[in-house]
Amino acid sequence: MKKVQVITTGGTIEKAYSEQSGTVLNTTNKIEQYLKLLRLPDLQVHVTPLMNKDSLEMSAEDRSRLAAEVRKLLDLNQPIVITHGTDTMVESGLAIEGAFPSPPVPVILTGAMSPLGFEKSDGLQNLTESLFAAQLLAPGVYIVIHGQVFSVAHVRKDRERGTFVPA
Repeated sequence: MKKVQVITTGGTIEKAYSEQSGTVLNTTNKIEQYLKLLRLPDLQVHVTPLMNKDSLEMSAEDRSRLAAEVRKLLDLNQPIVITHGTDTMVESGLAIEGAFPSPPVPVILTGAMSPLGFEKSDGLQNLTESLFAAQLLAPGVYIVIHGQVFSVAHVRKDRERGTFVPA
């Protein structure tokens, strides 16, 4: 059976609507409940909830924590998928690539422009594509989103188009 490690950090993909404040917030980890909706008969997914933050609130210390968790999981020699907010996804990916210039497995960052569970959310699609890509890509650090794969060093978020594009 193939295995993939998933690290959750929050971001829009895991935001939930708060009736009290009328806003979307990072309050709970949602990835595991969505993984249960997928048919993955030959894939074992292990989830490590690391933090639950909007990526704009992530600090250098948070990125160090993320890199430390990646370091631990690299020893398992299993692909890694990281759910992350899209606003600073590239920054975190570059920090991981800087810490591990030649990882032995694919390390994939993914997220969503609209939270999981919201109508027209891209979250489940991006999560599914990332799990698939993790089994096929060569070792390296990537962003997988909207049916595309990008090397983290050659991508940027295009806010006007609501997606990522080559840099």
